[in-house]
Amino acid sequence: MTDVDLAIVGSGFGGSILAMIAHRLGLRVALLERGRHPRFAIGESSSPLAGILLEQLADRYDLRRLKPLAAFGAWQRAYPTVVCGLKRGFTYFKHDAGRRYATDAGHASQLLVAASPNDDISDTHWLRADVDAFLVDEAVALGVDYADEVGLDAVEWSAEGTPRLIGRRAGQPFRLAARGVIDATGPRGFLSRALGIAERPFQGYPATQALFSHFTGVARCDEMPDFAGAGSRIGHAGAAGDDAGADDAPPYPIDDAALHHVFDGGWMWVLRFGNGVTSAGVAVTDAFARDLRLGDGDADGARAWARLLGRYPTIAAQFDGAEPTREFSHMPRVSYRADAAAGRRWALLPSAAAFVDPLFSTGFPLTLLGVERLAWLLDSGAFFDAPREMPSGRRPSGAPASLEEYNDMTLAEADHTARFIAGCYAGFPRFGAFVDYSMFYFAAASYAEMARRVSPDGAAAGFLRVRDAAFASALRDSSPACLGGDGADDDAGDDERRAGARIAAAVDRVNIAGLCQPGKRNWYRAEAEDAIAGAAKLGVAPEDVAAALMAAGFRS
Repeated sequence: MTDVDLAIVGSGFGGSILAMIAHRLGLRVALLERGRHPRFAIGESSSPLAGILLEQLADRYDLRRLKPLAAFGAWQRAYPTVVCGLKRGFTYFKHDAGRRYATDAGHASQLLVAASPNDDISDTHWLRADVDAFLVDEAVALGVDYADEVGLDAVEWSAEGTPRLIGRRAGQPFRLAARGVIDATGPRGFLSRALGIAERPFQGYPATQALFSHFTGVARCDEMPDFAGAGSRIGHAGAAGDDAGADDAPPYPIDDAALHHVFDGGWMWVLRFGNGVTSAGVAVTDAFARDLRLGDGDADGARAWARLLGRYPTIAAQFDGAEPTREFSHMPRVSYRADAAAGRRWALLPSAAAFVDPLFSTGFPLTLLGVERLAWLLDSGAFFDAPREMPSGRRPSGAPASLEEYNDMTLAEADHTARFIAGCYAGFPRFGAFVDYSMFYFAAASYAEMARRVSPDGAAAGFLRVRDAAFASALRDSSPACLGGDGADDDAGDDERRAGARIAAAVDRVNIAGLCQPGKRNWYRAEAEDAIAGAAKLGVAPEDVAAALMAAGFRS
């Protein structure tokens, strides 16, 4: 390949979208891939914040063919052959070893949080083999130079500080000079190795492992009798989703979501795609993984998976008859944090700088925030040590002024997210504590999404409001990891109730989603009235919020 302005290593969705943006900015871009598309990739669940980020990037950089990917209905109309799944919300069920799942009138063992009021503007699960291949094709059609099967070994730096990438392709030497390079290859990726970037574990974060695959034949929870009263159509007065306004019907069909089975020491994800395939896997602490013998080198992880299912009868029933479509993948270490995310003329996308856990689908919005910020640094010239005057109002809210600032933002958000997820793991044995603590995420995410629609400066606090000192401090101090005990005695229960009240107070000024209301019994619908009532918290008039919701296709 001939010399380029920008080399992007890694053609997952973040790398491809950034390559398209850089091309729109007038840069000559090379997008490099170690493998070939289509290929399996993990990280498959979007969110409302990711959706609005994708919308705004598509509008800002005239990438109109990207915009339908922001919502389920538009996606189906524009690209019906690119496989995705319907994600109406976040579903959590708490399981105890050796017992079938059971719920009660107060829904104490579950949490349902709707992310949309209807299927049309719903979030999606991305079958990454399809979506990543689609985005690479889009980048190539736009004019991005693309090369696959490129094995990079090293990066050399000129006297002027520009990089030259060195490796092999199809058995032949490969060299590419660029003015700058961005790594989108994921944790422990190319630049981390080539630059010798040290790994720095998240402070206080539990060591975790993961085992996952894709399956066919996974039963729906809403068709299982164990979930009667939790959204099952069996023995339930209101068919799930048929009357979302009924008191006895859940906010959405419980399986059309990021479905989480939670247990002491970890959790399982179940994500359904529209082609009959389901992504499922577990993330568990090292202690739990040792108990399951997760890394024993079983033929394809099937025996370890069977040992896990053997502990939870209802989950086993859901997977009775399910067949994996590929080998199981075992990750002996899920979390990763690089010691640096950027330097002179180089940067790591957030997905390459750090990874915490798939819980709460944080990977998509963090990656797209990184794309937005790096796009600004490219646009302003700061990425290439040549900053220039930019038109007023063009800079996205909260965008960094330099690669140094991008580095600090990226790592601060990763640390903040890890602190939150560590608290969630500590809360799993005391599910009520987990539910209370999860409100930090849902309040911050829903506020950030709406702020981007009606009051962009309100989104400048960063992911999970990391730059909001009071919010970040409350998130840290309210962690279930600070409660101690196992929640079995009265004192522990009192501590949890007090912690729940403190959390409700801490998130109140950004709670525009009707959260933290005991009367809702852990079922939260997506209701326009809540957002409109929170207009003052966004610094706008109620009619502004109503108009934004109407424009977004929001119907209660």
